[in-house]
Amino acid sequence: MSPSPKTRLFLGTCWCLATLAFAETSAIPTFECLGLYHSGSGAETCQVHYRAAGEAEWRPALDLVYDARNQEHRGSIVGLRPDTAYEVRLTQGGRETILQARTRSNRFPIGQTTLVASQRTTLEIKESGTETGYHLVTPAPQRRATLDVGNGADPCVVIDANYVIVRGLELTNAARHGILIKPGRHHVVIEDCRIAHWGRGGGPVSFGNVGNMDSAIYADRGAGQLVIQRNLIENPRGASNDWDTGHPAGPQGISLTNSSGGNVIRYNEIVTTEDHGFNDAIGGGANFSTEGSPNRDSDIYGNVIAGVWDDGIESEGANMNVRIWGNHLSRVYQHIATACTSKGPLYIFRNVFGSARRTPRDAVGGAMIKTGSRGEFGGGRKFVFHNTALQPRGAFTVFSGHPDPNTVTRNNIFDCLGHLASSQPVDDAGDYDYDFYNGSERGRAREPHGVRGRMTILPSPHLEYYPAPVTTKVQFGRFSVSLGDRTQTITDPVVTVPNPVIDGGIRLPNFNDDFAGRAPDIGAFEVGRPPLRFGRRAAGEVWAPWELYAEGALPLPPAAP
Repeated sequence: MSPSPKTRLFLGTCWCLATLAFAETSAIPTFECLGLYHSGSGAETCQVHYRAAGEAEWRPALDLVYDARNQEHRGSIVGLRPDTAYEVRLTQGGRETILQARTRSNRFPIGQTTLVASQRTTLEIKESGTETGYHLVTPAPQRRATLDVGNGADPCVVIDANYVIVRGLELTNAARHGILIKPGRHHVVIEDCRIAHWGRGGGPVSFGNVGNMDSAIYADRGAGQLVIQRNLIENPRGASNDWDTGHPAGPQGISLTNSSGGNVIRYNEIVTTEDHGFNDAIGGGANFSTEGSPNRDSDIYGNVIAGVWDDGIESEGANMNVRIWGNHLSRVYQHIATACTSKGPLYIFRNVFGSARRTPRDAVGGAMIKTGSRGEFGGGRKFVFHNTALQPRGAFTVFSGHPDPNTVTRNNIFDCLGHLASSQPVDDAGDYDYDFYNGSERGRAREPHGVRGRMTILPSPHLEYYPAPVTTKVQFGRFSVSLGDRTQTITDPVVTVPNPVIDGGIRLPNFNDDFAGRAPDIGAFEVGRPPLRFGRRAAGEVWAPWELYAEGALPLPPAAP
């Protein structure tokens, strides 16, 4: 019997497989996205539509990306509501597959609660919760809990359990990592914590330093399903070197090693000074692999990152249905690193790329997006949409000089002097278009509908970067102008013109559905729509015990005789 042209799959919040003419289909949810997988159905285009349960109208999303290496279509739906049931319709070659999936809830059920007081020894968490009742570790009500190990223990907190929430702790003076998540642990939430003054010295490995990768939060090999949110990670004790002495090496904010995936890193503030800079703010490894950090089915969004000598966000490895959006990055060398993307697709959208520099004395920054591949590791699709690069003192190039195959860009403000795309030979030349770019070397990027000239950003006391309605340009030539009762000829006057990035973009299903004008604006901010919000208060006014209460803090150590 031939298969029905329409099959319904009922999917929850975990891996599920179903068969349609030998096709396997699944939807993997996070709080605001779904990662879709559809394999064994051939290379024909697979279209995507979705709707919330109970809605009548189907909304389009981007087509899935076909990967001939394993005959699988993959892709994501973004901008969804947490804890909401959705229907997804996949259409391929006249056949329809209907999936039902539910996004993850922001509310975690609590089972056991362990109340923590301030202490000077490592807190070891070894008792797991369950899917229906997490083990919550937190200070007593209206009390502050500071874990200061005084450089006498490697971590402040060790998590060797599953279904655990660490909430509202202040962690300081760890000899190595602030929080260590043991290998293979899963469903761990770290929220509303302050982590500071951790790690060894850092500096160039060639000088004999050993403090590389000492992290505020370190997830060991195979850990996954992590939620790291609303934390203040600041001022490590050590410091990374800058590029004057070779590749940076030193402390990190968050590090994941060959994660199992399913991670959400959001609304954190990862900041430090220049003389105590990070190697990477968010990163890990292995970079050239089919796993890496964050590996797969993961989201990184709403973070504020500043004070980094290499990558603001290092997302390298599989990058399979990984979404990076709405982050504000400044004082970095390279904003987002993607070397490699061995599987894809990776989505980088609506981020703000701020200041960049190579060393304290060399203000020339690196790339907005670092690319690269090595042997079998590379070739996965990268989508780059609606990002805004700021100048002056911003990135020097859009993509790094490494190979950047299989890249699609749309609607970005690429304000920089250096090249747009690499010129190195690749199997897939990519598709670059509808971007604002004012440099002089496009590389392989053709940009047939690209925007040139000058654009202007409205000044704001906040982290807001709306395009101004008008800008100026030099109108070359000689023109007659009236000055009172006389006429004068002037040469090459400055004239006011509409800002070319307003309504200068193209429609991208599921990525700019709410545009306000004749067409989407280019860049991260849409005129007429609410601004992006970054950092710990981006999703609401949540205040942690360590910033509200003095009661319960550790006393000062006795003075030396």
